[in-house]
Amino acid sequence: MDDSGIISLFLERSEEAVRETKIKYGRIVFSVAMRILGCEADAEECENDAYMAAWNTIPPEKPRNFRAFLLKLARNQALKKYEYINAEKRNPNTAVSLEELGECASDEGAEIRYTDGELADTINRFLADIGEENRRVFMLRYWYFMPVKDICERCGISKSKAESMLFRMRKKLKKFLEEEGL
Repeated sequence: MDDSGIISLFLERSEEAVRETKIKYGRIVFSVAMRILGCEADAEECENDAYMAAWNTIPPEKPRNFRAFLLKLARNQALKKYEYINAEKRNPNTAVSLEELGECASDEGAEIRYTDGELADTINRFLADIGEENRRVFMLRYWYFMPVKDICERCGISKSKAESMLFRMRKKLKKFLEEEGL
């Protein structure tokens, strides 16, 4: 079933919507949660929470890109779960990725002054200007929390090239955010 058909099922409040969503996107939703949490049971719970969030959000929302919408829900659910169960201990891939991006913030008050939407729009503009390969590496590291080793295998690049690309992109992002007043 295509995305518009699934969204129609959600709009009609048909339970079939969740089944069709799981059939089409279950593996990738689980994968996103698993990369963040590192535990199958927690990832399955977040997958189900993402479907519930979609059910509660559609309607009134009618996402233009259902896949991206669903992955964002899954990611947000997994990050909430991560914070809850890892208050003391940290998944090194997630913690390191978040720390790396934290270096790009110009000050601690930026998140208070700008809404998530404004920040997302700014980062999307940044990503649009960095080229396809850089964008792919950036997203694999900071959206999917993929370890550098796995990024190298997936993109066919060396570890030093991946680390260098990520370092340069963080510097560019920091400069871009400063120019945007963030």
